[in-house]
Amino acid sequence: KAAVMDIPFGGAKGGVVCDPKKLSLDEKRAITRRFVTQLGTALGPMVDIPAPDVYTDATTMAWIFDTYDMMHKGQNNLPVVTGKPLELGGSHGRATATGRGCIFCVEEAIGRGLVDGVRTLAGSRVVVQGFGNAGSYAAIFAHRAGAKVIAVSDSSGAIAAPSGLAPDQLLAHKRQTGSVAAFPGSSPVPSAELLEMECDVLIPAALENQITEANAGRIRAKLIAEAANGPTTPASDEILQRRGIPVIPDILANGGGVTVSYYEWVQNIQDEQWAAETVDAKLRKKMVG
Repeated sequence: KAAVMDIPFGGAKGGVVCDPKKLSLDEKRAITRRFVTQLGTALGPMVDIPAPDVYTDATTMAWIFDTYDMMHKGQNNLPVVTGKPLELGGSHGRATATGRGCIFCVEEAIGRGLVDGVRTLAGSRVVVQGFGNAGSYAAIFAHRAGAKVIAVSDSSGAIAAPSGLAPDQLLAHKRQTGSVAAFPGSSPVPSAELLEMECDVLIPAALENQITEANAGRIRAKLIAEAANGPTTPASDEILQRRGIPVIPDILANGGGVTVSYYEWVQNIQDEQWAAETVDAKLRKKMVG
C-alpha cells in the first residue's frame, strides 16, 4: 500500500487480541499503555509508527502518544503515532481519509469510463458493507457526491432503502444505538444478501474474505472498491475479472488512510498544521496519481 501510494512507510500491522466490546474504557486504556511500554524501542518516530485500524480511534492513539511521551522526555514525540486528536498534533482530514480516498478512486474510475453504463457518481446506486470508520465516511462522501446509498450493514445486521439512506443521520443513529439496525425509513435485509444486491458500486468496508468463490458468481455490482483490507479472495478475483466486474484493490482504494497518516507525520516533524483543504487536495492528487 505504501509503495503504491509512493510514501516512505511500510512494514506490518500490530495489535492486541481481545474483544474491545467487552472491555471498559479503563481496561482498553490499561491494555494500550502496557502494549506501548512492552514494545519499548520497537516503537519510535523514525522506527515504527502505529495508526488506527479496527476497533481503535483517535483516543487510542492519544494513549499511545502519551505513554511514549512519558518514556521519552525532552524531545518531539508527536510523530510516534498518527490518527491522533487535533489537540495532540493530529491532522485535519485523518479520520475521514480512508473513506474519502475510496470515493476519490471511485470517481476517477467512473470518469475514466471503467464502469459500464455509469458516467458519473451522481445518481448511481451504492452498497456499503461495514459501517465503521471507512464504510461510514465512504457512504457520506458518496451521498454528498449525489449517489444513492441504497444499503449498508454492520456486525449487527443489514438495512436497505431503495430510495436512498441519509448516511450522516445513519452515523448519528449508530453512535446513539450502537447499530445501523432499525434506522427510520429502512428495511432489514439478510447480511449475506447485501453483497449480492444489484447496484453500480459495491464497497466492502468490513473484514477480509467477504467475497469468495462461493458468492462471486452472484455479485451484481458494476464496480467493487475495496475499502477493507483483503475483502475479496484470489479465487473470487478471477471470477469477477471473467465476469467483467472491475475491482479497485485495497492497496489503492483504502490507501487514503496511510497517506494522511504520512501527512500527519510530516506535519509533526516540521511543527506545522495544514488546513483541511490542503490535506484533501494533496490526498486527491496522490490517489489520482
